[in-house]
Amino acid sequence: MLSGLRWLALEAKYLDRAREFYETHLDLSVVREGDGEVVFDAGGTNLVLREPGEVPRGGVHTHYAFAAPPDRYAAWYDRLAESFDLTEFDFGGAKSLYFYDPDGNCVEIGGVGGGEAAITDVFEIVLEVEDLARAESLYRSLGFEVVDRGDERRRLRLGGPVDLELWEPQLGIADARGGLHVDVGFVADDPESVAEAVRDDVCAVEEIDDGVRVRDPDGHYLTFR
Repeated sequence: MLSGLRWLALEAKYLDRAREFYETHLDLSVVREGDGEVVFDAGGTNLVLREPGEVPRGGVHTHYAFAAPPDRYAAWYDRLAESFDLTEFDFGGAKSLYFYDPDGNCVEIGGVGGGEAAITDVFEIVLEVEDLARAESLYRSLGFEVVDRGDERRRLRLGGPVDLELWEPQLGIADARGGLHVDVGFVADDPESVAEAVRDDVCAVEEIDDGVRVRDPDGHYLTFR
């Protein structure tokens, strides 16, 4: 039903400070700005920084992950270790590093995937949910598939156009938290049909330019275009 991730939006208290962070430390390029937001090119996905304002807002304290080619990972670690107290975790051969942006979002860089760019995409987003079973049902209706369930923590990993981690309130690796009121955009060939598949399980459905936006029971906004 969904074939790609278009954007992830984060809320920035001070837009200039957040912009400088992503330009300086992650070398992301601005592709568009104005109306209280800055949009960066993050490979296959846009990373949006948005001042507090009208809904949908950007997510707060969101844990998300950039993909970097494995042969670039060590360079990222060495570079970022000069400025940040990094946490590193080895997922059976694929390593990830974790650090925080000025607004408290946990930024992960994982040595996964291919390509030549230093950062090739956003491959994971963590959402905080009140009821894990309810959220699982909703996202499975959107075509996501369960790939892992937490044994020691109330968490669930779903595979799809982006990996989604659904967490009931808790702390994860590097004391990260799942994001609140996260705004995510997806590629959909038939946005109306996607929205119809979850109409009875969401709190709001809104037609927008070239697509449909829904709000899930946990306050996350999902746009299909």
